[in-house]
Amino acid sequence: MPVLNRAELSRTGVIFVALLLAAVSMDMSATGAVAREFRAADTQAENYPTVQALRYMGALIAERTQGRHEIKVFHSRQLGEEKETIEQTRAGAIDLNRTNVALIGNFVPAMNVLAMPFLFRSIEHMQKVLDGPVGSEILDSFEPYGFVGLAFYDSGARSIYNGVRPVRGLADLKGLRIRVQQSELMSQMVRALGAEPVELPYGQVLTGLANHLIDGAENNWPSFVTTDHYKHAGHYTLTEHTMSPEVLVISLKAWQSLAPDDRNIFREAAQRSSRFMREKWRDLEEQSQRKAQAAGVTVIRDIDRKPFEDAMAPIYAKAGRDPAAAALIERIRKVE
Repeated sequence: MPVLNRAELSRTGVIFVALLLAAVSMDMSATGAVAREFRAADTQAENYPTVQALRYMGALIAERTQGRHEIKVFHSRQLGEEKETIEQTRAGAIDLNRTNVALIGNFVPAMNVLAMPFLFRSIEHMQKVLDGPVGSEILDSFEPYGFVGLAFYDSGARSIYNGVRPVRGLADLKGLRIRVQQSELMSQMVRALGAEPVELPYGQVLTGLANHLIDGAENNWPSFVTTDHYKHAGHYTLTEHTMSPEVLVISLKAWQSLAPDDRNIFREAAQRSSRFMREKWRDLEEQSQRKAQAAGVTVIRDIDRKPFEDAMAPIYAKAGRDPAAAALIERIRKVE
């Protein structure tokens, strides 16, 4: 073999690097993006429908991109509480995040409308709104705030539960310390009902109930049971005050790293995961109700909801001062 001097070696190295970069460039051109693992956050347990849906979405993406892109799901608050993970997603430290609309409403104004109490007439009404033009427009409104909205997940109806006494009317709520999400809107709602709101991260509610730091909380059937809240709060009142959905977002930074074709793959996989999640959710909701009642939880069904709805008048009056929020509320109510 010929012996190369230092200059020739240098030129050879430059040529090699250039060829390598060209090959990478050609590979990126052919595939649309560099292979990558995306981190997804969810505060729920491993077998929860939203976590299963994220994994289902990841499998679809891996299949469609032939393994170039994968999603690694961090469940059970491994990356922090929802408030923390939303901030990390906005900064681009977390790629995907499943969160409740009430919490992300601190960043995206339209989400506060979806969290409004007694807005949706039924689960069917909510799904029709979210699956239609209104839902699409709301998802499209995320980008200026550092996120891209991909899909909505169901989270059932939220109701009030406590370990002190059955709540059959507003008078029974007076003086009760009720945990709410870290959301000003939720605090206003509980305060309007006559109880004392206590903003706590989701992971601290069980300890709060067990140690009587709070008297109760409000959530859906699966969250009430899978977290063991039902063991310390034996009175569940079907107020069904909110039917606020969950929303799946991707950080704007991660979204901009995707080629156009891959963006379409992510959107389609997210929408399919939403339908997958609904099926899992219905099953878990039924199982949770049966488990709670078998454990002796008293379910108060026969309440007069009108006084509860009437108590929300100041909240709607305040929201109505924002023309955009008022228009969105009106559009949602008109959906048949």
